[in-house]
Amino acid sequence: MKLVLGSSSPYRKKLLEKLPVNFDCYSPDIDETPLQDETPEQLVERLSIEKAKAVAEQYTDTLIISSDQIAIFQGEILGKPHNHERAVKMLSSFSGHTVRFETGLCLYNTNTGKHQYTSVPTIVHFRELAQETIERYLELDQPYMCAGSFQAEGLGIVLFDKLESQDPNALIGLPLIELTGMLINEGFDVLNN
Repeated sequence: MKLVLGSSSPYRKKLLEKLPVNFDCYSPDIDETPLQDETPEQLVERLSIEKAKAVAEQYTDTLIISSDQIAIFQGEILGKPHNHERAVKMLSSFSGHTVRFETGLCLYNTNTGKHQYTSVPTIVHFRELAQETIERYLELDQPYMCAGSFQAEGLGIVLFDKLESQDPNALIGLPLIELTGMLINEGFDVLNN
């Protein structure tokens, strides 16, 4: 079967390229607005599955890989700051605290119409951040289109004291350990395909 990564993220693409598999990319177009009373966990699951199903409309005999991620701080879902002022405010509030990321992963089989889903949490512990550190980081990385105002795949890592996760790739957006297990469940041998 063919593999398709249902994402436009260059970071997810780069992660999948770590595996010796051929794949195509297709960017799904779905409404990502949270539903009323939807929990963060329900939101990330729904979006991961909806992305896979949207991509599946374009393919046959394919395994669709899709993922979604949300950041949660003090019970609130974090959005993208979009500007410098909001990014400073976000990062200042994170100083000395933790932010939880939920990375949803879906593998959808277009032949059977069935999917596998899992979610991988990552807890990011932030250092105590001086205002100069925040300003310099934002100047260098400019993460204004990133949830939480930082890029773990960039210089954002210097803001962290430690990470807790079962998969080191989850924070960047594609949990490869879980994905490998899902592919094996579908009879897709990552090392011999």
